[in-house]
Amino acid sequence: MIDLYYWPTPNGWKLSIMLEETGLPYKLIPVDIGRGKQFEPEFLAISPNNRIPAIVDHDPAGGGAPISVFESGAILLYLAEKTGQFMPSDLRGRYEVTQWLMWQMAGLAPMSGQAGHFTHYAPEKIPYAIERYTKEVRRLYGVMDKRLADRTYLAGEYSIADIASYPWAMPHDRYGISADEFPNVKRWLAAVRARPAVERGLAVGNELRNPTKPLDDEAKRWLFGKKPEA
Repeated sequence: MIDLYYWPTPNGWKLSIMLEETGLPYKLIPVDIGRGKQFEPEFLAISPNNRIPAIVDHDPAGGGAPISVFESGAILLYLAEKTGQFMPSDLRGRYEVTQWLMWQMAGLAPMSGQAGHFTHYAPEKIPYAIERYTKEVRRLYGVMDKRLADRTYLAGEYSIADIASYPWAMPHDRYGISADEFPNVKRWLAAVRARPAVERGLAVGNELRNPTKPLDDEAKRWLFGKKPEA
């Protein structure tokens, strides 16, 4: 059994999708990031960066004490190794997937997050920031579109690179980007979304949040600058 510390966000969806894809049994443990639950000592013992998601694997390979893992990319690698799924076994294949996983972690996610923040959540509109991050997200979509021109998925076969990238590419309209601008990305989005495990993973924890409800002041304090007290 795996404990999944989770909130329904793009990074959270990576793990709910992966667990649904692999069929591993898991227990959902909600961490309400809009109410500061990510700063509670019990969670910090598992995820010292006070970010979801995190897991505790009570049945690690080889036995022994439970293993905790934080950072979504590291968790995807851990689960791929544990199950032997969605990561090639050959050297070249592994590094094809790893490169695109790191691309998502270092580029697509943080740039999309900043574009979303300055467009939708910043207390004042800063045109320079909005333009800078939106342009970078559009550039990254262009990189992905070229990559997908001659293959169905980012690293050839469906892999953790796709599982990591899809939740961040899915809300392209939030950044004013039409999928029609990037036909290969549009096709890829449809192919990933058509997987039943992806649909199930995206539905995990739907009852925990209301995407149409604006963030209240308390949530903004926790998400955008509230620091845990010493």
